[in-house]
Amino acid sequence: MTRSQELFERAVKRIPGGVNSPVRAYGSVGDTPRFIQRADGCYIYDADGNRYIDYIDSWGPMILGHNFPAVRESVKKACENGLSFGCATEIEVEMAEFICERIPHVEMIRMVNSGTEAVMSAVRAARGFTGRNKIIKFAGCYHGHSDAMLVSAGSGVMTSGVPDSAGVPKGCTQDTMTAVYNDLESVKTLFSQAPKEVAAVIVEPVAANMGVVLPEKGFLEGLRSLCDQYGTLLIFDEVITGFRLAFGGAAEYFGIRPDLVTYGKIIGAGMPVGAYGGRKEIMEMVSPVGKVYQAGTLSGNPIAMAAGLTQLRYLYEHPQIYADLAQKGEMLYGGIKKILEEEKTPFTINYIGSLGSLFFTSERVRDYGSAKTSDTDAFAAYFKYMLKNGIHLAPSQFEAMFLSEAHTGEVIHQTLDTVKKYVAGHM
Repeated sequence: MTRSQELFERAVKRIPGGVNSPVRAYGSVGDTPRFIQRADGCYIYDADGNRYIDYIDSWGPMILGHNFPAVRESVKKACENGLSFGCATEIEVEMAEFICERIPHVEMIRMVNSGTEAVMSAVRAARGFTGRNKIIKFAGCYHGHSDAMLVSAGSGVMTSGVPDSAGVPKGCTQDTMTAVYNDLESVKTLFSQAPKEVAAVIVEPVAANMGVVLPEKGFLEGLRSLCDQYGTLLIFDEVITGFRLAFGGAAEYFGIRPDLVTYGKIIGAGMPVGAYGGRKEIMEMVSPVGKVYQAGTLSGNPIAMAAGLTQLRYLYEHPQIYADLAQKGEMLYGGIKKILEEEKTPFTINYIGSLGSLFFTSERVRDYGSAKTSDTDAFAAYFKYMLKNGIHLAPSQFEAMFLSEAHTGEVIHQTLDTVKKYVAGHM
């Protein structure tokens, strides 16, 4: 029995499922989790001493690579002054100023501790500002585990949300309406049914929780137009895409100005951080200025702010990183596409910049319904082979791959060679 297996046997006795987040479970691929001891650059090392090329990047935050020296040193230095004060600090102000002065659609920002908290707070602010209750979201887009966002949507239009989790009362989701990603007509249908009741439309501008699904031409622009038409706020959930597709996230990349935006992942450089921000008149609805209550004991934690601000400054000062990551994305994802095309394997690969997903389906993946046509058994076999050969992927067909600045051309070619061997021997 390996050390990871021993740890998992201990974990399942005290932690639900043996993991503190379901995305770490290996159940869907018929395996047990690898327990990681350390990471550096583009590599992670498990409790048995195995080294893997990592394409999870802690689910996105490690855009500069694991254990980036400047971030690590900023955390060490911040720790010397104490871990938490429960009081205002200068670095909170510096973080807010740094973001608001560089991202045009963020005029004010509030720090929280997770992406879930950021979305929950942004939705509440939108409802408080508009005086409306209904929210439109999209099937397959994940916005954290707050009650109103845990809605079972399938792939069709739903006017009243059905809870997707035990413990969520129907009353918590009755004002959550569900549309189809990349289908503006489905959004128009929902608006027509409640033209003066929708507080906000919330969307992952690039969906990355049903695998990576790109917005089709005119989709985001259409959402902006519909929101303007109905006096509704547009919320971009950029927990994954924020500071990854561009410094200004998907909003900058696609040239769309949301009313509110949520951040996580990269904004904390690996520390537990989230944030929501946007137009000043909306954000001034938030307590203690306005009547929308939101608070957090550890919000703006000085250690997390030190890590996040260091990473954001580095990204802003080195804008070529984004072009570099896009080039690496083309090398990796484009390379996988070429290999599979040559072998006439049924697949779809979607990618943009450093984000990508390989779907085991011949269908074009443009929404939740088409993503669900993927052969999850085929993915499980592929996942196990890659892991056995030192490539660490997300243990789910419906999660993204993440590239970092630490992934070199040599490492990417090594990955492509492994993919080629798998395809030649198994497909």
